Amino acid sequence: MSDKKKDNEKNKREIKTETISKGDKKSKHTSKAILKPMKLYSSPHFPYHNRELSWMDFNSRVLEEAFEKDNPVLERVKFLSITASNLDEFFMVRVAGVMDRIHSSKSECPDPSGMTPKQQFEKLTEKIHEFSKKQYTCLHRSIIPALKKYKIKFLKIKELSKTQKQQVDEYFNKLVFPVLTPLAVDTSRPFPILANKSLNIAVRLSKEGENIFAVVQVPSILERYFEVKSDVGRTFVLLEDIIIDKLSELFELYKIQAYCPFRITRDSDLDIDEEADDLLVEIEHSLKKRQRGDPVRLEINSKCDEALRDFLVDMLGVSSKEIYEVPGPIDLTFLSKFGNIDGFDDLRFKPIIPVSPPSDFFGYEDMFEAIREKDRMVHHPYESFDSVIKFINQAANDANVLAIKQTLYRVSGHSPIIAALIKAAENGKQVTVLVELKARFDEENNIGWAKKLEKAGCHVIYGLAGLKTHCKIVLVVRKEQDGIRRYLHMGTGNYNDSTARFYTDIGMFTCDEKFGEDASSLFNVITGYSTPPVYNKMKVAPTGLRSFFEEMITLETENARAGLPSGIIAKVNSLVDPRIIKLLYEASQVGVKITLIVRGICCLVPGIKGISENIEVRSIVGQLLEHSRIFIFENGGRKKIYMGSADWMPRNLDKRVELVFPIEDEELIERSFGIIDTMLRDVMNTRIQQSDTTYELIDRRGKKIHNCQREFADSAKKALSIKKNNEKEESKFRPLTGEENNPAVKEQPALPKNT
Repeated sequence: MSDKKKDNEKNKREIKTETISKGDKKSKHTSKAILKPMKLYSSPHFPYHNRELSWMDFNSRVLEEAFEKDNPVLERVKFLSITASNLDEFFMVRVAGVMDRIHSSKSECPDPSGMTPKQQFEKLTEKIHEFSKKQYTCLHRSIIPALKKYKIKFLKIKELSKTQKQQVDEYFNKLVFPVLTPLAVDTSRPFPILANKSLNIAVRLSKEGENIFAVVQVPSILERYFEVKSDVGRTFVLLEDIIIDKLSELFELYKIQAYCPFRITRDSDLDIDEEADDLLVEIEHSLKKRQRGDPVRLEINSKCDEALRDFLVDMLGVSSKEIYEVPGPIDLTFLSKFGNIDGFDDLRFKPIIPVSPPSDFFGYEDMFEAIREKDRMVHHPYESFDSVIKFINQAANDANVLAIKQTLYRVSGHSPIIAALIKAAENGKQVTVLVELKARFDEENNIGWAKKLEKAGCHVIYGLAGLKTHCKIVLVVRKEQDGIRRYLHMGTGNYNDSTARFYTDIGMFTCDEKFGEDASSLFNVITGYSTPPVYNKMKVAPTGLRSFFEEMITLETENARAGLPSGIIAKVNSLVDPRIIKLLYEASQVGVKITLIVRGICCLVPGIKGISENIEVRSIVGQLLEHSRIFIFENGGRKKIYMGSADWMPRNLDKRVELVFPIEDEELIERSFGIIDTMLRDVMNTRIQQSDTTYELIDRRGKKIHNCQREFADSAKKALSIKKNNEKEESKFRPLTGEENNPAVKEQPALPKNT
């Protein structure tokens, strides 16, 4: 059994936060956190859809968008690639986790749905095999014919003209051949350690009647497809087809008997010792192991030679259920880039271009002035993420700013946020940044940023031991005439300018003193040994967020029993937590109307008579990825609305530092309700979950067509246009005061806007 399997229990323990003496031995970059054990509700009579199967249902909804003929064809191409990349990560983490549990001491322990790890694996493999078939049906029977209508085609080498073959030969000799490394496998040359998710070609050779095997890796550094000149339309050839055509040149002394493209997916969940003296060094060491994890999936061409198949199975040690035979091409993630080929804008969605500046900040050069006037809200990507970047840039260059504190979970490769924080440190500000090194699959990127920030003079914290820091918050401390003022940005999404263009998220700016006190307390807990406080307004995990949500749901139940107005609307990415689900069932049973917008995993089962008949579950899958989290409670007729970083999952409520904050400004409350109302009117991107856990598109017959994502984009443009027109009107019809003819007045310089 691997060390990772032996340490499963250690890594899963839950402890409660408490004050740790400064004498405790701990890395200078980490804070000690201990979580209180949480007993999860489990019952054979508890309707609970298995988490992993529910995730597969979500990926199926994405695949439906690839089949959807009303979607532009290159968008369908990208939806198909998303299902492939989603499935890769699912295997690397979730399927690998199920396999680990099968071989652990808890192999017979059921999950809340009542399924043991072995039963989960059986159901999962059955569902994934079926899903894989649908992916290739979508590609070969739906997308490729649709591409051909626009004269876009992929050809095999034998289908090329003589001139096109010459182009391929030249490309191979100049670029491909120099980077290829054929690897023979024999007694003196063992089977190579192949990188996770790398595409390879297995080759069976013969010489003097003896079978010999070899492996050729398809270089990931080169484009997966090569375009050849064509008299009509656009023609492409896959890189692996070019290499296969030239195998005889790679193995000149042998006869090519058979070849087979294949790809392995490895267990990539990191085994991190959070008690290590330096977390950064420990994670760097663990990252090196990721490429060498145990195989959890082998993808091979369905026409693979039997001897080659046996060779690969023997070398990789995979079982029959871990083998996925596909017609090819293997690894559909390359379609993501192909969907962006130039010259076909009419084959894509009309782009949603972020409005800049957001209407809330129109007319303000000084961000601090705007926030002092009132709380401000920005809805991404309909309104530009530049407002967040500008806020941090202004803080970095403002002589009155004393300190900047920020949490970073995922950032882009060339992050302007990082650049602004480095500039702030160079300008002498006190800059404290929590860079979450344990952000899955962003560990390497975050390590690089952490080192750069430290080098620039920022104080960098790597996270809390036993927890991930997932909250999204920036605190700016500024010296002003009336004393110190704290400015905040809190949001539902990462400080990532790249994903902010296609993730829907909401951020709020405020300088409310109570929020400021909460933010300072939160950062003191994150960076030091402070005891978690009683927050004024914020709700923070792992110490108080679970209890807050449970109390709010219970209150709605009590209000319904008392005949008071009751109701719950929640928008989350995932709903998994058994205790939250149980409370929602109890609320439904006394008549609380509950509407849930759950993009991905939903373990709650709606529409069951006597249990969940008052619960509706919706899933929005469209042009943009829904990512914001919004919670509305009727509260006896005095509605309360909250936003934040947390989903309703045990990890978010018990094992992460998460932040949920109330919306209190009247205008922003009205706007927030409007956002939810627009989503609930959507009929283009919305599917409704049925009581058998399947999802059905809303029947559009007789309904006005609403696409919430397009409507948000139009609304953002309209709001900015109104602000601009109002400014013009105010300037055009400015009342005369008689001072216009006074020379002394004319000589005065114009005041800046909003002074």
